[in-house]
Amino acid sequence: QVQLVESGGGLVQAGGSLRLSCAASGRTLSSLAMGWFRQAPGKEREFVARISRSGGSTNYADSVKGRFAISKDNAKNTVYLQMNSLKPEDTAVYYCAADSDPLSVRVYYDESRYEYWGQGTQVTVSS
Repeated sequence: QVQLVESGGGLVQAGGSLRLSCAASGRTLSSLAMGWFRQAPGKEREFVARISRSGGSTNYADSVKGRFAISKDNAKNTVYLQMNSLKPEDTAVYYCAADSDPLSVRVYYDESRYEYWGQGTQVTVSS
């Protein structure tokens, strides 16, 4: 029902910036809370950021707080992750995910509450 396609990944130097995009189809963004997760080689997938259905609230992992910003453009049905001051440890495949259940009791950073996932986009930060 919901399809998600990430884009915007690439290779940047430490201290640089990237903006990731996640285009959604099948549902309007106003009905979806959206999250970004990432997975580095040999590591488990981890929470990065979440934005509420209305876009009025956001949550971030401590590791990216102050450097990353999640936003929504409902007119374009697209979610963004602006990444600034990138560090080599930010290197990972980044995934967007959609949470369609406003009544879920799972915490916002629990990936099991997200029903739909994109295929991911690679972000590589060189030192």
